Amino acid sequence: MIENKKNKTKRECSIQIQKMIPFIRKKTGFFALILTLGIFNGINAQSIDILKDKIQKVVANKKATVAFAMQGMHAKDSLSMNGDKRLPMQSVYKYHLALAVLDQVDRENLALEQLISIDKQRIDAYKHLWSPLRKKYPNGAIISLSEILKNTVAWSDNLGCDLLFEIIGGPNALQSYLKKIGIADIAIVHTEMEMQAKWERQFENWTTAKAANKVLHLFYENTEKMLSAKSRDFLLHVLMGTKTGKKSIRGLLSKETVVAHKTGHSGKNKKGITGAVNDIGIVFLPDNSYFYLSILVSESLESDQTNQRMIAEIAKLSWDYFKNK
Repeated sequence: MIENKKNKTKRECSIQIQKMIPFIRKKTGFFALILTLGIFNGINAQSIDILKDKIQKVVANKKATVAFAMQGMHAKDSLSMNGDKRLPMQSVYKYHLALAVLDQVDRENLALEQLISIDKQRIDAYKHLWSPLRKKYPNGAIISLSEILKNTVAWSDNLGCDLLFEIIGGPNALQSYLKKIGIADIAIVHTEMEMQAKWERQFENWTTAKAANKVLHLFYENTEKMLSAKSRDFLLHVLMGTKTGKKSIRGLLSKETVVAHKTGHSGKNKKGITGAVNDIGIVFLPDNSYFYLSILVSESLESDQTNQRMIAEIAKLSWDYFKNK
């Protein structure tokens, strides 16, 4: 790819300024150093604006509502578009559900090793919904809570999702948990079975891109001890093993890139409208830095390929921004 000449010049300028800092400090003192750092920060601000322009070009003329929020390790490395817009989550909320379940594990009300019974009648009730658990155990089974969690998050299992809802007390219990940890801009009303029974219901299970990022930040930083270290590491490992969304956030990143993420997809209705194609996650760079990224595509008349490509391109542009800093 041919590098934009303007971007290349700014990058070279940034490198030269960084090399000059020790010399300026020695020769002209503190105030000159502050002036130099101000110039450097100005260049960084411009690069955020460039990133914003590039992302706007990705979504321009697309027949879809696109919202995203990006947040780096420093507050200045933040960007959003339609970040406060309420859009349907679809299976993204299985990540939030896992947090609530693990909170109960930490309170010793549940245990990852405890066994859950699933009878054949319950298995058969989900024959019209996506469920790797149903395929693995067609006649019913007794399985661990950890296996249900792994399938629900990494494989987006709908049967597993609704079992977890039952275990914690339903969507109201999850909503109460989110309120307790300080999340306001998320609404969870329906289970998977309920949500998929009527197209309109998915819009009642909504989030904003900014709120999605906030939950990711609270979880990964864990400064408020939202989860125990054991529960945090368990869920992080599961998110890193997510099997869905290979063409979304991970779509244009190298195969070696580590992404801890959760996807959500509604499919199309009879009018050819896609209610939601979402991906939220934590993207890790080779230098061990990372950034949070939540991308929500809704009410789209575009193809599934185009919807996923938009997410992939936004993720790659965000990756390039942090990689070239």
